[in-house]
Amino acid sequence: MGNADLRQLATIETTPFGDLGGSVVAVDAHNWLYRYLTTTVRFTSRSAYTTDDGEEVANLIGVVRGLPTLLEHDVTPVFVFDGGTAELKGDEIDARREQRERYEDELETAREDGADAAEISTLESRTQRLTPTIQETTRELLARLDVPIVEAPAEGEAQAAHMARRGDADYAGSEDYDALLLGAPRTLRGLTGSGDPECMDFERTLSDLGVSWEGLVDAAILMGTDFNDGIDGVGPKTAIELIREHGDLRGALDARGESIAHADRIRRMFLDPAVTDDYEYDTDITPDVAAAERYVTEEWEVPIDQVERGFERIETATVQTGLDRWS
Repeated sequence: MGNADLRQLATIETTPFGDLGGSVVAVDAHNWLYRYLTTTVRFTSRSAYTTDDGEEVANLIGVVRGLPTLLEHDVTPVFVFDGGTAELKGDEIDARREQRERYEDELETAREDGADAAEISTLESRTQRLTPTIQETTRELLARLDVPIVEAPAEGEAQAAHMARRGDADYAGSEDYDALLLGAPRTLRGLTGSGDPECMDFERTLSDLGVSWEGLVDAAILMGTDFNDGIDGVGPKTAIELIREHGDLRGALDARGESIAHADRIRRMFLDPAVTDDYEYDTDITPDVAAAERYVTEEWEVPIDQVERGFERIETATVQTGLDRWS
């Protein structure tokens, strides 16, 4: 998730969707999918995304509802899926699991007590996780829609940032501010929202702050990341001041008489993450909408009324943008 306080350091501007036409966005798939998953669960009847066998596939509804906005603006998403998880992120994952288990207990109690539908839907959205079924069915649906997929060796966000740095994508797409620490030149936030997205600019951020990439990462470590707790009393402004004054993380820590376990490893995880150049994809999307619709409604029993409009928009968008490119 990253530290939301990084927003106070980042240079961010709203970017109209209309200005993104023809661009390729390397999307952190798990980040994007989780947001649509929780939204779908919160505002959709459970019966609509649960099969007769009890499998929950709200992700299929979320994908069909979420893709049209990108395609209608001639934005080609390349979904980057996580591989392994960094060892040092274990504490963060454990904390999220414990929180989800608390929500699950609250949900069970709410159902037993006959709570209203709105409260139950909210709790259901908070207990969502990306199950193996959700992972597999998302890939299968995207394949039928001819949407490119890249498998990351580790964190999908790091791979997306790497692809953008190589010039294989115009933007990284993620809600997390860690994309900035990973060196993504331009990151689009808010791709799952109803309005225009924001663009987080890496080089302008460094210039505005007067620090290097390494300095920005060092400041973030002082504030706290998914891999470490920050130093008490050190927020964004203080962190940058410490790096400017003392040169780097080690100098800042020595000046305050503090230490951070595994600091050098954490630094490398942002500056030199596990990524791959072994990928290729075609950005000319030609979806088999009929096959995708059969997959969702027949194989996974999602009612047609939940996805029909989304599939219509996908088909119209890809036909129209294809014509525009050739005109």
